[in-house]
Amino acid sequence: MLSIKKYAAIDIGSNAVRLLISNIIEESGKPVKFKKNSLVRVPIRLGADVFINKKISEENKVRLIDTMLAFRLLMKSHKVEKYKACATSAMRESSNGRNVVDLILKNADIKIDIIGGKEEAAIIAATDLNKFIDPNKTYLYVDVGGGSTEFSIINNGKQEVSKSFKIGTVRLLNNMVEDETWAKLEKWIKKHSSDYEKLSVLGSGGNINKIFKVSGKAMGKPLTYFYLTSYYKILQSYTYEERITELELNQDRADVIIPAMRIYLSAMKWSGSKHIYVPKIGLSDGIIKSIYYDIVSSNTQ
Repeated sequence: MLSIKKYAAIDIGSNAVRLLISNIIEESGKPVKFKKNSLVRVPIRLGADVFINKKISEENKVRLIDTMLAFRLLMKSHKVEKYKACATSAMRESSNGRNVVDLILKNADIKIDIIGGKEEAAIIAATDLNKFIDPNKTYLYVDVGGGSTEFSIINNGKQEVSKSFKIGTVRLLNNMVEDETWAKLEKWIKKHSSDYEKLSVLGSGGNINKIFKVSGKAMGKPLTYFYLTSYYKILQSYTYEERITELELNQDRADVIIPAMRIYLSAMKWSGSKHIYVPKIGLSDGIIKSIYYDIVSSNTQ
């Protein structure tokens, strides 16, 4: 017996807003499969508003409502059965975040959950990382966002410890991360990675996905610290405009990719890791799985 359903995840981040539509494939006697069907990304960059002015601007409020209306129509066209929308640090820290959430519900009929850093890390960690990792190894999982970055130690396939830090690409672009915050992150990484003899980094987020694609590496193969350092220097040698015209980066990627690399390289340096694996997963994937497993658990109760 074969059953295919469509679920959708909406991730309202500090840099971009994403709609992921996935096929949930259930077949008798086989494990459930989650297959990406469609991904739409709109670079609204809410963090540029919130981290500077503490609120979402009128312009971005309108853009966000328009985007949610478009997402609602796309979900209808795809015949999506269930969806879940989550907003992260920008909406969390915005003085008018709740008001914007209410406006979106009223105008686009989309209910948004504003989630905390711990919940965000837990959803990401639930993305079935075991498919991408060696269960006998230890990893520092680093998910870089626009407003915050989630760090988790995964040992023998299990999450040992996790923490969210207010170090993100949009914050860094606007010089809004203090030395003290970097120092706290360094201390946390060194403390929790020192228990393990050998550790690799797992990187997720749009920037590391782009870097991995540029590298031409085969899926499952890691990037080295040396490669990342070299590419970081290359990017810095180009102007913002040159990164768009000559390196063919999208304009909303051409600036944030440098601070993103700084975060990944710092994590590798402080954990003593020589390799970074890029499994191409993130919050959206975790949201899809959380919808499915919530339904399964409610049906078995």
